[in-house]
Amino acid sequence: MKKICFSIILLFIFSACEKDDFCTQNPITPKLVLRFYDVTNRTEPKAVESLYVWAAGKDSILVNQSLDSIAITLNSIATETVYNLSKGSVVNQITISYTPTQIYVSRSCGFKVNFNDVIFNSNNTWISDFNTTTTIIDNQNAAHVQIFH
Repeated sequence: MKKICFSIILLFIFSACEKDDFCTQNPITPKLVLRFYDVTNRTEPKAVESLYVWAAGKDSILVNQSLDSIAITLNSIATETVYNLSKGSVVNQITISYTPTQIYVSRSCGFKVNFNDVIFNSNNTWISDFNTTTTIIDNQNAAHVQIFH
C-alpha cells in the first residue's frame, strides 16, 4: 500500500512540472533602417544635425540628436506608417507602405512580423533624394533606405 501511495505522490509531483520554454532565437520584428548620406558625395555618410523624428499623429519624439542612421518601428497592424523628420525648422514627411506578414517562430518566442512590398515616399523638403535598397524588411542588419541631404 505504501508503494502505491508513494507512486501516486511521485506521479502528482512530476505531472505538476512544466517544461522550461525559453526563447533563444531572438525573433524580433525588424525596424526600418534609414541611413543618411551627403548629396554631393553619395557614398559618404552624413549626420543630420538636430534630427527630430516623430510618427504622424503622435506627439512623442523618437530621436533628438545628430545621427547618420536611425531605426524606426513600423506599425505591424496597419499597411502604412507616416513619420516626420525635422532638420532644424524644416519638416520632411515620409510615408512607408507595406504588407505585414506574421510569422510564427515558436511557442516561447511567439510571432514576429516581416514587411513585404515596401514602398517609400517622401515630400522631399530637406531630403534631396532617396534610394530604397529592398522591398522586403525581414531583418535590420543593413540600411533599407538611403537618404541624401
